[in-house]
Amino acid sequence: MIRTAMILAAGRGERMRPLTDATPKPLLMAGGKRLIEWQIASLVHAGVQRIVINHAWLGSQFQTALGDGARYGCTLLYSAESPALETAGGIARALPLLGDTPFIVVSGDIYTDFNYTCLQTHATTGAAHLVLVTNPDYNANGDMGLENGGIAPLSEQKFTYANIGVFHPEIFKKLDPQQAKKLFPWLYEQGASGALTGELFHGAWHNVGTPQQLATLNHFLSKQL
Repeated sequence: MIRTAMILAAGRGERMRPLTDATPKPLLMAGGKRLIEWQIASLVHAGVQRIVINHAWLGSQFQTALGDGARYGCTLLYSAESPALETAGGIARALPLLGDTPFIVVSGDIYTDFNYTCLQTHATTGAAHLVLVTNPDYNANGDMGLENGGIAPLSEQKFTYANIGVFHPEIFKKLDPQQAKKLFPWLYEQGASGALTGELFHGAWHNVGTPQQLATLNHFLSKQL
């Protein structure tokens, strides 16, 4: 069973300025909670007990705001980066905190009603399992395809990576924990054919990258709460 997760929170949030000039994007408020708190609550609900949060920009604010996780029913650990190491690099840096079994990775600047409990069935030996969503307007061409339950980077029909996945730590052990590394296309090269699986999610999913997207999420949540 997956008991560990990582929340990616090291980005500068340039498009969210000036809101992120004094506050890291995952700590901005949405629906009465910090963005990252929605993720923490959902992960704990799914049985996750240990959450690693990486940070760079204004990183000290995370531990001040969130503490050790006791109030959320989990243990929060922090992986500092300076400068930010991108997604794959950040995971490689945090490996000593993540352990030797598969873990969930999510972004701290999304909101979703995806049930992370569903990911428990993917604690296998595969390199990764990715969650995809239908393409939003700002990413109309998508990122990758999905064919017979496997990730297909060259598929004609592409979907958007939801910034939600399960990863096996073994694939990150070859990376330099001090070097920045993007997740894609590097991830496509990991493991044998069929090692990357995926699923398409049709529920609520909001990527918060601009003040307008934050306003849209707040409006959505005002109708739900």
